[in-house]
Order: sequence, then C-alpha cells, then structure tokens
Amino acid sequence: MNCVSDPNREPSRRRLLAAALALPGLYMPNRSLAHDHHARAAIKSVADFDATVWARLLREGPRPAAYVFTTTYCSTCPEVFELLHATVSTARRQVELAAVVMDAQGERALVHAHHYRGVTRLYAFNGFEPEIRQAVDPKWRNITPYVVLLDRQGRDQRVIGPPDAARLRAWLA
Repeated sequence: MNCVSDPNREPSRRRLLAAALALPGLYMPNRSLAHDHHARAAIKSVADFDATVWARLLREGPRPAAYVFTTTYCSTCPEVFELLHATVSTARRQVELAAVVMDAQGERALVHAHHYRGVTRLYAFNGFEPEIRQAVDPKWRNITPYVVLLDRQGRDQRVIGPPDAARLRAWLA
C-alpha cells in the first residue's frame, strides 16, 4: 500500500477539515455535544475549594446557587447538570451552577468542565479531602453527585443524586 496521499483527494479533505473546525455542530455527531464544546471553552479557570471557601459561599455567596460535588469518574453527575441547567433555563433565571471537583486539583479539573452543562463556576478541592467533606456536611458519605441547592434567602437543600421536581420548585421559588 502506498503511503503517499492521493493529490486529487487532498483538496476535499482540506475543505472538510476547515468546515469541521469552523462549525463544531457539523463535525460533532449532535448539537448538544457541539454546545458542550462551546461551554467548555467558556470556563477558563478553576477556583480552589476548601472549608473556608465553603463557609464563605454559604455566608455570602451568590443566590440562588447550586453546588454539585462531583468526581472525574462520576457517571451520573453530568445528568444532574443537565437537569439543573434545564430547570434554570426554563425558569429564565440567573443562577450560579457550580461544579466542585473532588479528585482533581487545580487546572486538571478544568479538563472535565465539558461534562457539566451550564456550569458557571468550577472549583477543585484543595486540601485534605475528608476534612473538606466534613466541613460541607458531616453526614455526607462521599457519594456523588452530592447537590446543595441554596435559595434566594440562603436556605439549603441537600440531596444525593438528582433533586426531585418539588425540591427544584422550592429552590427557585
């Protein structure tokens, strides 16, 4: 087999590659993946997360807000973000949707941002994980996704897995 490319096919390959780079929706199998590609580009930084950051967010962070504690290997966490993003979009509200990545520190967490549709802020654990989890909720058994919803008054609802419709309504009421 000859390793030299066919010169007659080369221009069409270039046009196809140019179109794929210019229009991610054309290159990617479906529009939601193309949207996720653009969303990933929107998050450019990762904030450190520890017990003091959590205390500050609870005391004076944005309202309403959702904090989803996740790991890089959590298979159901992206579904929770889909649900939260859809709920916020339907309600037409400005809401902080934050991912708190527990098992990737610093910039390594940024690689996983594309899994979290609608994420507005990305945090990564910085410190001793059990101590940080204890500060978030002493009863939390390290099961993800762990979701904390803060309403406009700062009242919290905590749930493992996707929040049900009643919780979501109460959160944005």
